[in-house]
Amino acid sequence: MSALTPGEHGRPAWSVLRAALDERGFRPSRRLGQNFLLDENMLRAIVRDAEVGPGDTVLEVGPGCGTLSLHLLRAGVNLVAVEIDPRLAEIAAELLAAETRFRLVVADALATKHAIEPRVLAALPDKAPWHLVANLPYSVAGPLLATVAQLENPPASMTVLVQREVAQRIAARPGTDAWGPLSIRLQIDYDATLVRSVPAALFWPKPDVESSVVRLVPHPTRMEPRARAELSRLVDGLFQRRRQSLARVLATIAGSRETGVRWLEAAGLDPKARAEDLDLVTLRRLATLAPDAGKGLESG
Repeated sequence: MSALTPGEHGRPAWSVLRAALDERGFRPSRRLGQNFLLDENMLRAIVRDAEVGPGDTVLEVGPGCGTLSLHLLRAGVNLVAVEIDPRLAEIAAELLAAETRFRLVVADALATKHAIEPRVLAALPDKAPWHLVANLPYSVAGPLLATVAQLENPPASMTVLVQREVAQRIAARPGTDAWGPLSIRLQIDYDATLVRSVPAALFWPKPDVESSVVRLVPHPTRMEPRARAELSRLVDGLFQRRRQSLARVLATIAGSRETGVRWLEAAGLDPKARAEDLDLVTLRRLATLAPDAGKGLESG
């Protein structure tokens, strides 16, 4: 039996995993956001938070050595795990060698900043529900979540452990400093809830920041793709100059002060308001009134 084979009641001791890492000359990469969650109780809690069970398909991005993967598989899910580091993928594959419901893809989950790796998409259902559950590398969290949320068959839920600042941006409310493009792009189609805090002391290596688990559950209806694209352009345009008044920003976007004023009046907005003051309903109304909004700043 391999030293990495999990016992009946748990995973291999951390000392065993550390030895496997040392054998491969592994050193955690800050660029890749490699911080391993060690606490068994917290790993189990994340699986409970995700509300996944037998037969569910789950995507895990950044499984590392496979410790969260192990708990997900014990919950009965069919797991697709995507690991960018071949050394970690080797350890996870050995740890979970006996699991028949485990598929490992060694790749960057993002082919580009706005596109999922084709091999990952091929491993996910075309139409059936699937869920994202992961201790996400800090560097990839925002782009990954925004990208999977816009897939033709997006996640039926997302339960992710991320840097607390990112979690606060995901679940932010209008009128706060954290409210911005990431909040809006996710909350167009999902309700976002901060579930629990995770202290830095539970990780190796210990990160310089605190972390949080955030859960996203979809609204009953999705926004039509063209309307989403129009809203996304508007949001990019507005938040590039988030500290300026709407009157000034919309005049730039529209190409003239008169058109910007007309948009403001039609939307019933205060010219002195700023982008961070606008809720989703208002942003959608403004995007409908100004479907080409954002192009002015893209070309300017």
